[in-house]
Amino acid sequence: MARPTPKTFDKQKTVADNRRARFDYFIEDTFEAGIALQGTEVKALRGGEGSIRESYAEVRDGQAWLINANIPEFSHGNRNNHEPKRPRKLLLHAREIERMVGAVERKGMTLIPLSIYFNSRGRAKVELGLAKGKQAQDKRQTIKERDWKRDKARLLRDRG
Repeated sequence: MARPTPKTFDKQKTVADNRRARFDYFIEDTFEAGIALQGTEVKALRGGEGSIRESYAEVRDGQAWLINANIPEFSHGNRNNHEPKRPRKLLLHAREIERMVGAVERKGMTLIPLSIYFNSRGRAKVELGLAKGKQAQDKRQTIKERDWKRDKARLLRDRG
């Protein structure tokens, strides 16, 4: 019997966060994926270094890959240090990969990494979002809603 997955991911330490993704895309669904890293990459991530700002995920040959994520070289690494922007394999169940492929091919969606974090067991994880791009008017609406929430909180704080 399969173990039920938790509704929220157990994020102990967030290393990299893609805040721009929630502004540029409608996030339809999220997945938690493991990531295959080399030793110096783990050490660099534990030091709080890493960026997923321009990165994306894709499925090739039945496997998910994280493309263009920048994990800088470890400062105390030797000649066996890793390449900063190499493609990294994402560890997902086959059923999850099939769902992603179906959504990307049929609905025109995109796989966007939302954050890289360490869970409670100390494993590096990537939060992937299945996203649909926003148009310019949608972005303006998001800005209006954000400004209204800020003004509303300010009014309630001053009067309440």
